[in-house]
Amino acid sequence: MDIHFNAEEIAFRQEVRAFLEDKLPKTLAERVRHGKSICKADHVEWMRTLNARGWLATSWPKEHGGTGWSVVHKHIFDEEYARAGAPRIVPFGVNMVGPVIIKFGTPEQKARFLPRILACEDWWCQGYSEPGAGSDLASLNTRAQRDGDHYVVNGQKTWTSTGHLADWMFCLVRTDAQAQAQRGISFLLIDMRTPGITVRPIITLDGGHYVNEVFLDNVRVPVGNLVGAEHQGWTCAKYLLTHERTSIAGIGMAKAMLERLKQAAAVEMRNGKPLIEDAYLRAQIAEVEMQLMAVEMSNLRTLAAAREGGVPGAESSMLKIKGTEIRQAITYLQTKVVGAYAVPHLVDELGYEHSGETLHNDFSATATCQYLEMRKASVYGGSNEIQKNIIAKMILEL
Repeated sequence: MDIHFNAEEIAFRQEVRAFLEDKLPKTLAERVRHGKSICKADHVEWMRTLNARGWLATSWPKEHGGTGWSVVHKHIFDEEYARAGAPRIVPFGVNMVGPVIIKFGTPEQKARFLPRILACEDWWCQGYSEPGAGSDLASLNTRAQRDGDHYVVNGQKTWTSTGHLADWMFCLVRTDAQAQAQRGISFLLIDMRTPGITVRPIITLDGGHYVNEVFLDNVRVPVGNLVGAEHQGWTCAKYLLTHERTSIAGIGMAKAMLERLKQAAAVEMRNGKPLIEDAYLRAQIAEVEMQLMAVEMSNLRTLAAAREGGVPGAESSMLKIKGTEIRQAITYLQTKVVGAYAVPHLVDELGYEHSGETLHNDFSATATCQYLEMRKASVYGGSNEIQKNIIAKMILEL
């Protein structure tokens, strides 16, 4: 599945690989490969290591502290990053609100927030989904009423990833109750330490605490924390979502997962032979690999268009659908390869402190966790059903 790279790009790949081999802690990489939890402190330490090298904000322009990389360089970095077992960069600050502030923020907002995002001094969460407004985000009901130099915010957000750890939330609120659908929505930056905010945990299928409910009761937010124009927050939301859905394709991650699947199939035995020799399983793996190759090429074309100033449209929806379906297919095949050893799922074994031996082998320890984790991939960032509606409307004009 390799692309032909020129000499400079090959040298860059070697540079990235050498950096990761030197700076990525081996214990951290092992935790990632085994599907174990990564605590906030480890995330912060690693992201600061990347920032010290100038490689944290891969999608930011150089003038704001980003890399200014070409599409191919970013592709190479993502591929090597996943191959090395580096932890996923927590996206809410550097990959979500950061680009929105760069695009729509005031000079004061850029000076205040961007350096702190790069230094990992602020931990962000996303206040989009609500109990009655998930994929149909434009129906959100959280209200923000102007009161002098502040907005008074009331409402509820849900499925708020890392909300229990966050210092700040970028939040969609309705500032014009009379406006319909996307109109009358604004984009606010809310300090999570403000009185009136309550965070309650939601325990997910894999037994982990990653997402939350967030309640906002008369929360006062300075008007200076409004990004973009009042009532025009949907423009910011669309800009963030289209780029988020492109990244959700997770090409580098899928390639690393596929390689791990092949390794598992090579060591697991059935009837005295490695499973990789089973013709039906080989055909299933080949089918997933061919789909991944196609998505990889489509992703590069979309990123190239974005680098030239375009904003991904229905293409990002297609990438989101296929990328998440491919990763779900890989995790299903992982459980199939491990067989009965995938059945036990011990939450304690995946915790921060556990350092004991895994059950059966490293593949069995990861299989169920990744399978359960990937169930939500086709829902977050806008469910795949909604993405199909976007494609039908924008491309098929239905």
